[in-house]
Amino acid sequence: MLLNLPLILETRRNHALEHATLHVMAQTHPISMAGHSNPTGFFILADISTEDLAAAATQAWTRLTAGERDLAIHPGCGTNFATTVGLASTFAWLPLRGRKSTLTRLALVPFALLFAALGFAAARQLGPALQQHITTEANLGEMKIAEIRFIRKGVHRVITK
Repeated sequence: MLLNLPLILETRRNHALEHATLHVMAQTHPISMAGHSNPTGFFILADISTEDLAAAATQAWTRLTAGERDLAIHPGCGTNFATTVGLASTFAWLPLRGRKSTLTRLALVPFALLFAALGFAAARQLGPALQQHITTEANLGEMKIAEIRFIRKGVHRVITK
């Protein structure tokens, strides 16, 4: 299966660990945080010490490997945002497609807005489901945290093997 190809699976596992790390850090650091995953690890964008990040990442790894799969799903994930934008805009487009008259399009704007709201509502369920089944993998397999590097103020790199 495509999702289990080595580079993709490694990215999905790192994405899960990134989310879990953000969840753990949020418990003690009520600050703005973000992350970005790739096959070799992930970046954490937050004003946090390397020691605090290391502790959070280690705890996140421990909890994920112990079966706390829900830590792999994060409400601030880009998957949720992309799903919301994609569904809402596609749904809004449906009543307007193929209409050539500007007057007809204007008359259909309330329907387009209603359809966009339906797309938004559907995305609230679909985004986390896509995270769970497509963009993250909570089963970390043999993956370990190899190193945590300070890049510059507000940026750390977590390297996994």
